[in-house]
Amino acid sequence: DDMNVLFIVVDDLRPVLGCYGDEIVKSPNIDQLASQSMVFSNAYTQQAVCAPSRVSFLTGRRPDTTRLYDFYSYWREHAGNYSTMPQYFKENGYMTLSVGKVFHPGVSSNYSDDYPYSWSVPPFHPSTEKYENDKTCRGKDGKLYANLVCPVDVTEMPGGTLPDMQSTEEAIRLLNVLRTKKQKFFLAVGYHKPHIPLRYPREFLKLYPLENITLAPDPWVPEKLPSVAYNPWMDIRQRDDVKALNVSFPYGPLPDDFQRQIRQSYYAAVSYLDTQVGLLLNALDDVGLANSTIVVFTADHGWSLGEHGEWAKYSNFDVATRVPLMFYVPGVTTSSVSERERIFPYLDPFGPGLGLVSQGQSKKVVELVSLFPTLAELAGLQIPPVCPESSFHVALCTEGTSIVHYFNASREKMEEEKNGCDDTYRCFSEEPVAFSQYPRPADTPQWNSDKPKLKDIRIMGYSMRTSDYRYTVWVGFNPNNFSADFEDVHARELYIVETDPNQDYNIYNNTSHGSLFKKILA
Repeated sequence: DDMNVLFIVVDDLRPVLGCYGDEIVKSPNIDQLASQSMVFSNAYTQQAVCAPSRVSFLTGRRPDTTRLYDFYSYWREHAGNYSTMPQYFKENGYMTLSVGKVFHPGVSSNYSDDYPYSWSVPPFHPSTEKYENDKTCRGKDGKLYANLVCPVDVTEMPGGTLPDMQSTEEAIRLLNVLRTKKQKFFLAVGYHKPHIPLRYPREFLKLYPLENITLAPDPWVPEKLPSVAYNPWMDIRQRDDVKALNVSFPYGPLPDDFQRQIRQSYYAAVSYLDTQVGLLLNALDDVGLANSTIVVFTADHGWSLGEHGEWAKYSNFDVATRVPLMFYVPGVTTSSVSERERIFPYLDPFGPGLGLVSQGQSKKVVELVSLFPTLAELAGLQIPPVCPESSFHVALCTEGTSIVHYFNASREKMEEEKNGCDDTYRCFSEEPVAFSQYPRPADTPQWNSDKPKLKDIRIMGYSMRTSDYRYTVWVGFNPNNFSADFEDVHARELYIVETDPNQDYNIYNNTSHGSLFKKILA
């Protein structure tokens, strides 16, 4: 039976969702999707910034293969003519459509969101997207500002709407058109919020009284954090409200009350996003496609909310690299449903909570680079081959691996019960690992540390996350030939998940673990 695909990707959403155990957030519609889905609680992006992350998971290649670490090159010209996930579906007879922010717009997707390679019709962008960074936030003095914290009255906004509302409307319009066509479809919907500015309808603030909002559990810069690892959050410093605080560079900190306001507005933006996802999934039900459509929900990367004295993305910490990831597969993650039964009724975040439990959760460490082969397998297409060591010349291959075998939880238990391994190295190499990386222009934080241009990159931080630890090594990098020199080590970090879940105590230097790691990674 041919399955359609609805691929939902959110900008800058860390897993602050009820289904991921967050106790403050109201996210009933995403939680409802999770309750019918296979949920991965340990999913990581390959680079915590928009364009590199998206090009990586849409091509199924790592940043060292796309050679995109900034925003300023198009992989087909700069690295190799790699097929994308939507392109593969299109070549396999799907109608492929893009709504909102799927590819990062601009040079990195050839100013066309990679149309016509990836999409059957030109991608849709909301007309009000262009006002995102304008002065649309009303200050206490009644004047308009370009603030970070920006609850708004939607009726006062240009066009009387917001970009994500326009994207939802367009996606629903397309679902109504697609219902009448016999062709299977791959519909990608990219939402902007909670990307900054935190601009959302002001009623969502009611869900989060400021007195209930705490600071991050670790709002200070860790004592043993190498300076190269720190991101100085330049993008939020440039907003009018943050600028007015005159915070010192690079470590700040922001005043406590303002930290709470940012956290409050991030949560409010997530609840606003949740209503848009709810309306979209409700429409999938309305047009009768909920039992013939795979739904994927994920984000391009996370966002730090004051942890380690950091804000925004641009780092290798879990708060920046960990993303929500869930797959709803009719008949697989949920028993088949009768035509008339609703799977995704719209849930009002202002209503009473439902306490939904997800169908299946996997704690296995997985990577977004695995999306492409996973979706291909779920849709019954041939899985793209694994890339050879060097794959610049190979159009269709993937550096990820399908994670469909994790869907069957009982099978997963069996695998764990098969006795340990005889040879430790093999054991280690079979432990799933997520690799992320982040470039820096210098050893100490400077104005372009968050988003260095390729020509300015001097150091690359390679990070590996297993279920037990995160290990990061910062090494010399030459942008002219894209080479990392692992002999030229600038700094290392090691965090143990069990004793230090927030990654505050870098124990690389002062433990016997150090020698263990030198052996493993020699």
